Amino acid sequence: MPKILILRFSSIGDIVLTTPVIRCIKQQVPGAEVHYVTKKAFQSILAPNPYVDKVHVLGEKLSDLVQELKAKNFDYVVDLHNNLRTRIIKARLGKPGRSFNKLNYEKWLMVNFKLNRLPDVHIVQRYLDAAAALGVKDDGGGLDYFIPAPDEVDVYTLPEGFQNGYVAFAIGAQHYTKRLPTERIIELCERLQQPVILLGGKEDAATGEEITAHFTNRSTNNEQRTTIYNACGKYNLNGSASLVRQATQVVSHDTGLMHIAAAFGKDIISVWGNTIPEFGMYPFRTKYKVLEVRGLSCRPCSKIGYSKCPKGHFKCMREISFEGL
Repeated sequence: MPKILILRFSSIGDIVLTTPVIRCIKQQVPGAEVHYVTKKAFQSILAPNPYVDKVHVLGEKLSDLVQELKAKNFDYVVDLHNNLRTRIIKARLGKPGRSFNKLNYEKWLMVNFKLNRLPDVHIVQRYLDAAAALGVKDDGGGLDYFIPAPDEVDVYTLPEGFQNGYVAFAIGAQHYTKRLPTERIIELCERLQQPVILLGGKEDAATGEEITAHFTNRSTNNEQRTTIYNACGKYNLNGSASLVRQATQVVSHDTGLMHIAAAFGKDIISVWGNTIPEFGMYPFRTKYKVLEVRGLSCRPCSKIGYSKCPKGHFKCMREISFEGL
């Protein structure tokens, strides 16, 4: 029985994007025992996955993790993070393996010189390439996300206006330059003219309240059908995923809930600011519409994001058109 180790420490979206690799290894390598290494904060994403036999957690000391992994005597290591610590793990285990191509040089050219040498390939395909030596091939399936039964949200526990259908709007993002300004989120919600559930962490709750207050305090308009429920910080990740799964449509920035929505095959409105879909992390194998400002000389300004717009104008988010939604 071959033991296969997969390495990916973070983050939510990146780990969800590795799930086709997990599934394909488990289903295509006869007798494969699949282990996965990640950070404790993301263990809950992988623990319910039936294709993962064991999750190992990165603690304070990398050496302790290495000793734990050595004892398992793996046959092959698939490095889907390819950073210093995962390279150290691979070296110390001394087992055959392969790391995925991060395309750092190509991304650097795009960010700094706007020279597009990026392949027209989704990151999932590059993840799968890292497992190709095992005989693994793309099975044509999408992403996976498994919600434990206790974390499923019963829609009848939601306010009455949201029990018969709603749009889920993931308003958060790790970096400021990947998030729409609050007034633009309000504008987009107005155009949806449907019940909207705002999703995000506790750090997004105040923004959610501001958006909710806008729709609650203004005068009644019989033609306006937008109502807001601020669920930011009210649910754990799996609970938010459950609300995404049950939504009629999902609006999301370039963030983890967008990829969770893709795992459920949702119709996605995908909003892009300083990053670009050409980096290869657009919604995978689901219906989606991209909202972005093309042709800005400063975009992309980073492959990740910033705490504020380097140019000060934030045109990549402020000038996105919502026409046609």
